[in-house]
Amino acid sequence: MEKFTTLSATMVAIPTENIDTDQIIPARFLKVTDKAGLGDNLFFDWRYNADGSPKADFVLNTEQGKKAKILVGGDNFGCGSSREHAPWAIMGYGFKAVISTSFADIFRNNSLKLGLLPIVVDKDTHLQLMSLIEEEPDTQVTIDLEAQTLQLPDGRKVSFPIDNFSKTCILNGVDQLGYLQSHAAAVESFEARHPARVNTLAAG
Repeated sequence: MEKFTTLSATMVAIPTENIDTDQIIPARFLKVTDKAGLGDNLFFDWRYNADGSPKADFVLNTEQGKKAKILVGGDNFGCGSSREHAPWAIMGYGFKAVISTSFADIFRNNSLKLGLLPIVVDKDTHLQLMSLIEEEPDTQVTIDLEAQTLQLPDGRKVSFPIDNFSKTCILNGVDQLGYLQSHAAAVESFEARHPARVNTLAAG
């Protein structure tokens, strides 16, 4: 997992509400166990024609879409199945964060585990972001994970929620297993101080 501290970047919008994970990455692409190349299939059925050619008017196929690092989606983003491939595909395309007024719980949890930052904002802020993308597509916003703020071009800072454990992992660029492994010495010390307990570190 890459460290995420701050990000200043342009945005792209897919304002459709209730975007489900089958739209994000269709089920026929779930056979892979390697996330490499999944970004090419992000929003495949919306992004490509029947012959596989890109749809010129779909936002991810535009220059604005190709350079953006932040995706602004509609309400209830990521609903549907629990596939981890959805955040994999979003990250594979190049996005570092997704902003919406709400996320499906499983998608949000999967994203946090993988290092994709789901940012919840209020409806007025969401509307402002949509307007900025349409009127001034080169506008940048700044995400500060430590401060848990999204700073808009007018200087206004909007706070967003994130649990402390996920925040710590993403700031340090470690997944859940990596976090546990970083405390191996403390676990071994605890086991050594409690010899009467079952030794969970002993080989079976």
